[in-house]
Amino acid sequence: MTTYPTAPRTGLGTASLVLGICSLLAGWTFFAPVVGLCLGIASRSREPMARGRAGWGILLNLVALAVWIFVGALLVIGGSFAVWHGATTGR
Repeated sequence: MTTYPTAPRTGLGTASLVLGICSLLAGWTFFAPVVGLCLGIASRSREPMARGRAGWGILLNLVALAVWIFVGALLVIGGSFAVWHGATTGR
């Protein structure tokens, strides 16, 4: 019986990279970058052959999270300003 060497696992790193790309290009919500970030961190320690993909996935997911946090902060600030403006002008 011949045994063949198994291919190194790279699924977590690849999934992290794909979620990072889709989060930035497709504007996926807050949930996808968090999952991609977790997968990338798990891949860095478990899959030595996918360290590059996991690193890029972590970076892209962090950028996507930063964009969502920035947009959320702008919405909160804009809403607060609108309430303040309405309260001070009597409208």
